[in-house]
Amino acid sequence: MDILDQKIIPAAKDMKDFERFLTSSYVHGIFLDVHIARLKNLHEMALSHGKQMFLHADLIQGLKNDEYATEYICQEIQPAGIISTRANVILTAKKKGVLAIQRLFLLDTNALEKSYAIFEKTKPDYIEVLPGGMPHIIAEVVEKTGIPMFAGGFIRTVDDVERALEAGAKAITTSNKQLWKHYQT
Repeated sequence: MDILDQKIIPAAKDMKDFERFLTSSYVHGIFLDVHIARLKNLHEMALSHGKQMFLHADLIQGLKNDEYATEYICQEIQPAGIISTRANVILTAKKKGVLAIQRLFLLDTNALEKSYAIFEKTKPDYIEVLPGGMPHIIAEVVEKTGIPMFAGGFIRTVDDVERALEAGAKAITTSNKQLWKHYQT
């Protein structure tokens, strides 16, 4: 299954979320807040259930989010993708042939403009925009960058999901289990 076939990309923030994801029909999911000592085991468990996991490099406990850690993750864990706010992590993931998803926090216009310059340098495979509940900004980022985008953060309802998708987001990243259920096939 192509990632673009999922409207929702479940984000597991604890073991209960991860177990729920494993029994879902979703193929792609995200690990949030995972300890480095559990990472390989959890990734193998996901693979044994036919799941493809994205690792949020900035949230792996016990591992610095730099290019060396990214090389380690790419070689030892071999995730479907890596999510990070850091340009050096994105560049390293791309060099290693791992899907690179650059996370962008929309703080203000200045931050957005700086991000456009960073995207020119890193050329991520996807951008994840947070908060994702701003359809007009989603449309602007998609138009300006031409890079496929995920939206996440403060998307709480089916209407929020639909507005973000209509604005150009390819999928919604969320830990909201009600949204997981609603869009599950």
